[in-house]
Amino acid sequence: MAKIEWHENAKKLFRDYVENANSEFGMSTGRRWLKERLDIEWRLERYPVSYPPEELLQKEDALFRRCHLMNHRFKLIYFYDEVEDTVHIMDIWDTKANPKALIKRIT
Repeated sequence: MAKIEWHENAKKLFRDYVENANSEFGMSTGRRWLKERLDIEWRLERYPVSYPPEELLQKEDALFRRCHLMNHRFKLIYFYDEVEDTVHIMDIWDTKANPKALIKRIT
């Protein structure tokens, strides 16, 4: 099974989104964020390349992949290092934000 490594920016964003969900929409929405994270991590540990490549990051050296969260409102951006058997979760994108600004956070 692949190891999951959350990079600092992604960890902070996730915490911020959960806190915002709890305060703005209620605890059930915050719990949904946590459940979706667990489901995604379960799948990534077993099938790290099962999600499609992120088309906005095609020109980068690493093959970045994405999986959707919260009814496609957010994308979890990651890449898989086969040698280390590690999934590196790099960022969480709000799909309503400017794609150019999001790309700058990765590059």
